[in-house]
Amino acid sequence: MEKAVSADDIEAAGEKLRAARDEIARVVFGQNQVVEETLITLLAGGHGLLVGVPGLAKTRLVETLGTVLGLSEKRIQFTPDLMPGDIVGSEVLDEDGEGHRSFRFIKGPVFCQLLMADEINRASPRTQSALLQAMQEHHVTVAGQRYDLPHPFHVLATQNPIEQEGTYPLPEAQLDRFMMQINVDYPDRDAERQILLETTGAKEYAPTEIITALELERFQRIVRHLPVGDKVVDAILNLVRSARPGRDAEDFVQESVEWGPGPRASQALTLGIRARALLDGRIAPSIEDVRALAEPVLQHRMALSFAARADGNSLSSVIARLAARMEA
Repeated sequence: MEKAVSADDIEAAGEKLRAARDEIARVVFGQNQVVEETLITLLAGGHGLLVGVPGLAKTRLVETLGTVLGLSEKRIQFTPDLMPGDIVGSEVLDEDGEGHRSFRFIKGPVFCQLLMADEINRASPRTQSALLQAMQEHHVTVAGQRYDLPHPFHVLATQNPIEQEGTYPLPEAQLDRFMMQINVDYPDRDAERQILLETTGAKEYAPTEIITALELERFQRIVRHLPVGDKVVDAILNLVRSARPGRDAEDFVQESVEWGPGPRASQALTLGIRARALLDGRIAPSIEDVRALAEPVLQHRMALSFAARADGNSLSSVIARLAARMEA
């Protein structure tokens, strides 16, 4: 039986996690919110979808996370000709010296603890499904044989929001498998200046391991033990349910939202706010945590109506309007 989580456990975990966050920030400049939301996703045991134009350090972020969190890390560049076997692995026919033949399974790159799926929308739906099934079930099946993935196992997928020609957009049901959509924006001037100075010299800073994979798993268990007050639970339910069009929806939601988030959004928010509280060393999450994570959790689980798009509205503005109505 696992022992109860104490305030000292939470404080110690928070200190270790903040040290990891600071170490990542020494390599990935000007993306503090992205780093925090990615760490929250991993702490909550989820997968993240990083959306941003090329050159904003998404690959560098994943590589640094692997080092700092002590995770085995691999990267797949998704292309239209990528096959499911290129991800999960395949069987090959071996023959020994006596002529006996047998099949041997060669593991694909999915067998790691942190997988970067670069430009996931460039692969065919069949290949996307192979990865998303592994994300959901934490195992793969090849020729009727089950192969379990390592623990912990997380996927950070990337998408380019601009160039959509020749891509296969993820269906809504598959987008829902990602705990959060993390928008990676351009750095500000000071951060970009730091990037220029730090990355074009003779030597770059090499990150070090701060947390082991076993510690990360322990922190993930602590996250699930943090208490969530009734007021915060009600705030989550009110936010998610108010984002769905229907008879009881407010007029602006009915007019602006084509379809809204399902119950998995409530689950993701509940885990996410616990992870955010732990990252700050707090014993319980607050309504402010719900506000902070509303957009990354909800934006890929909703769609604007045609009229709203024509009027120039955005999901960010709709979610911000809903989140602003929550009581402090």
